[in-house]
This record gives sequence, structure tokens and C-alpha cells, in this order.
Amino acid sequence: MIKKIETDGLDILLWTDDIEPGAYRQILNLARHPYARKHIAIMPDCHEGFGMPIGGVLATSGVIIPNAVGVDIGCGMSAVKTGLSGINKNDLKKIMSNIRELIPLGFKHHKKSQGDDRMPEPDKLGFDPFELPVVSREYDSALHQVGTLGGGNHFIEIQKGDDGAIWIMVHSGSRNIGKQVADYYNKKAVSINRSAGHDYGPKTELAWLELDSDTGQKYLKEMKYCIEFAMCNRYLMMERIVGVFDDFFGSQFSYGEIINIAHNYAAIEKHFGEELVIHRKGATKATKGLKGIIPGSQGTRSYIVEGKGNPESFESCSHGAGRVMGRNQAIRTLNLEEEIRRLDKLDILHSIRSKNDLEEAPSAYKNIDLVMAQQSDLVDIITGLSPLAVIKG
Repeated sequence: MIKKIETDGLDILLWTDDIEPGAYRQILNLARHPYARKHIAIMPDCHEGFGMPIGGVLATSGVIIPNAVGVDIGCGMSAVKTGLSGINKNDLKKIMSNIRELIPLGFKHHKKSQGDDRMPEPDKLGFDPFELPVVSREYDSALHQVGTLGGGNHFIEIQKGDDGAIWIMVHSGSRNIGKQVADYYNKKAVSINRSAGHDYGPKTELAWLELDSDTGQKYLKEMKYCIEFAMCNRYLMMERIVGVFDDFFGSQFSYGEIINIAHNYAAIEKHFGEELVIHRKGATKATKGLKGIIPGSQGTRSYIVEGKGNPESFESCSHGAGRVMGRNQAIRTLNLEEEIRRLDKLDILHSIRSKNDLEEAPSAYKNIDLVMAQQSDLVDIITGLSPLAVIKG
């Protein structure tokens, strides 16, 4: 932890000394929230979001806050270590081209349904998702969205590890189904709070649902479905990427355990001897011994980590480097030629082609090595990964 700030609400524990004004206002709102408990934990990749900053960890009692989870429910990382020790650039170009043919990017979906067997299994969830209003409405569309990357900061990356191995990494979430669930229940929460005379939630974009209410239980179930959908989405993409490698290298190719972990969700967990609702918005679970993934940018290293189980962060760590500037600011202020030259010098097959691509330029992100140093009490680094080739949504 870098420092602690005492407020007229809860204490704020910071793993960074660089907080933008907008994010700081949101952090103070969290600290004053009537259902917030213990303290507010802020990870080193913190930056302003909607209601709650990205890189925040919030504990509540008795309520769940849709905007403290966010619109891309279950968004997270997947990574796998392969048996390859190197790939030449020409082969890498062909592999990336084949991946693009199999995985729709941005707003694109599969033209054909990917089948019910690609979707979360209701039996494992312990409830029938078709009894839920948003999932049942969006299910048919989701059949075409599973196994798609999405846009924004979502990516597919081929990397060379410090361990000498080639790694594959995927960052993606719950696509439109997650956004629909988030928007539906945030509107419900705002309406319910106002009807009950609670203006704090609507004013701060932190409207809540009582956990034991019918609406709260429905949100919890629909959120869990979206988390599982996002996991299935990443597994399917990874399966198809691995298939491209297998077709290309044949018997030379092998791979190990797939790490698949979310960083936008809420879960009921026990901390400080109490059952709490832990909201992780752009934060990754880091219980002792748990493997996680902390990506950098397309021009910097990413990390495979192991959690230390630090109770002060509610056993959490950052979900990435975090933005140092907003998307529009990056497009307005960064120099396209400089960003391309920087990535070309590193010999990375990158995705910076036009002015609009600057929103995902490395200069739009914080220094990942500083971010890692600031959370050395939260995770141990297993291996660092340097980018070789990147596909952006």
C-alpha cells in the first residue's frame, strides 16, 4: 500500500500516488456510500469510470451496486503457455491472418449460431437463466456473440515469455448481453432508490439493489450468467486460436493449462470475519496462490502473477496498466507517426494504423512496470511476457 487517506466516511487505501481529479471524486463517493464497509481499496491502475473508478474494490453489506461492476460484466483475461520457443515473423503474420478469419472483431458477430453447447450450463449455475428477463431476451443474439472479441481495449496477443516460451493471451468480456444486464438493473436501482427517498445513489451513479430483494436476486443471477458467458467466450476464442497454431505447427505444437480470470464482477466473500459483497471493477482476485494475468499495452510487457492474499486489498490486485488519458484525449493529442515508429522499433506486429487507433496506443496507458512495483505486496510475478503480435477489436 502506498498511503491511507482518512475521510468523513471510510478510510481509502491507495496502491498508487497518482489519482486524477475525476477518479478521486468517485473514490470519495464510495467512501461515503451508506452501505460501504471496512475501507475502499484502490489499485495502481485506477482511472475514472462511471460511478466507480476502474481499478476500485468496494465492500458492501446487504446491497449490490450495478455500476460498481460495470457494463462489461465478467470481462477478463485468458492466457496459455505453449510448447513453442519461437515463431518467425512471416509465420506469425500468417497465423494472425488466420485468427482474424475465425474470430469476429469489434461490433461483428458470427453469422451462424455457435450452439447451446458453447453457452454457460444452467445446471452448473444452479438456476434457470430463461426465467431471467434480460438473459432470456438476449440469449439468441448471444449465440452469435460467443467466441467474438469486441472492441475498445479487448485484444488477442502473441507473446514471448521470460521463461522462453511463446504465450497466447486474450482480453474480452460478455459482449452485448453484459451491457444489457448492466443497463437494465442500473435503471432499476436508480428508480428503486428514488422511490424510497434515497437520492445518494442516483446523484453519484452508485444506486444499489437490496441483496434480499427480488430485483437484487435477479441481478445477482443475471450477473453470474454474464460472468460465465464471458468465460465461455474467452475459452472458445482460445480454443480456435490454439487450433490455428495446431494446424500450422502440427506435432510440434503443445500447450498447457489455460488461465481464465475475470476482473469486472461482484461476489459474496468473507473478509475480516464478515460476509461482504466484494465489487471488483477493473480489479483481479488475488487470493494466496491464485494465478492471475495483468496485461500492459500493445507496446509493453504483460505479467502472469500469483496472488499473495493481502487482506487490505480484499485479496485483489490491478487488472492491467490502467489509462493515463481518455480515448478522445489520446486521439487528439498523440502523434500517429511517433506511436507507429515506437512499435515498429520494437518489431511488434501492432494494430496502430490510423488516428482513431491512437486510443489504444501505448502512450495512452500508465507505465506497467511502475504499476507492478506499486502492488508488490499484492502479487508475485511468475513471468513477464513481451508482445510479438497484436489484434485489437
